[in-house]
Amino acid sequence: MAAVLIRFALYMDLMLLFGLPLFALYGLRGVERSPEAALTLRRLVGGIAFIGLLLSGQAIVSLTASMSGVAPGEVDSSALRLVIGGTSVGTTWLVRIGALLLFLVIALSPHGLRTGWMWLLSLLGAVALSSVVWTGHGAMDEGWVGLIHLGADIIHLLAAGVWVAALLALTTLLFRPHRRMTQAHVEFSHRALASFAVVGTVVVALLVLTGGVNSWLLVGPERFGSLLGSLYGQLLLVKLLLFGVMLGLAAANRFYMTPVLEAAIACGDHIGAVNGLRKTLLTETTCAIVILGLVAWLGMLEPPISGM
Repeated sequence: MAAVLIRFALYMDLMLLFGLPLFALYGLRGVERSPEAALTLRRLVGGIAFIGLLLSGQAIVSLTASMSGVAPGEVDSSALRLVIGGTSVGTTWLVRIGALLLFLVIALSPHGLRTGWMWLLSLLGAVALSSVVWTGHGAMDEGWVGLIHLGADIIHLLAAGVWVAALLALTTLLFRPHRRMTQAHVEFSHRALASFAVVGTVVVALLVLTGGVNSWLLVGPERFGSLLGSLYGQLLLVKLLLFGVMLGLAAANRFYMTPVLEAAIACGDHIGAVNGLRKTLLTETTCAIVILGLVAWLGMLEPPISGM
């Protein structure tokens, strides 16, 4: 269970690390990229990068313990050196650590929310997030199938990172006391929602496509009808159900709630529209958190295809 929790926390951390600078690129405009906003974002992602370093340390110790058949507290330095220096997982772990350290240095250096800096931070976050694939099922295949599986897993994680980070950012914008929801702030929130609506369409398409590829490779078409017969299949079906709920809520936000907020802004009475968006965003975020927990759990189980 500890390994699942570490994996879940690492997923969440690295997705935010990748997605938040990207949100600043497409969600913030002009005066919204103020020095105060830049400082807040740099401190936030810097803290997330530091936590990512700590979680990565815990993850490699947990993996070494699992491979050695001992408790995490019994892992010695020689076993760690062997895993880090002698396995592909260790190599990708070193790449992640390097990306996180460079991310931390750049995040804590004095700079604004200029496009170049945000792209660089997002790129480093993408490298760190992609490295997690080598500790999961995406690295189980060889040859061209293995390349397809790795690519689909990486794209799936990156797309999920964009969505998860946007949910955090939008929730932060909308969940503040109504007395602080000035007209300017509500208009800014609406622009951010509209900006993510465009990005979100691409994200959903990528998630559906890569999720289908992964399901095909991990479950196998001949086993889709018997998913309820295994714990892996049951968890996968719950994940797919929650993803369907998220799709419905995202569609409601884009095609109904956001236009309602725009109309409310024009009328000068946005409280009801904001409250409605808060409910859907909270539900959507809860589903995303549960899905990440399920993904972390699924990554520790044998997929149905391995039993063939």
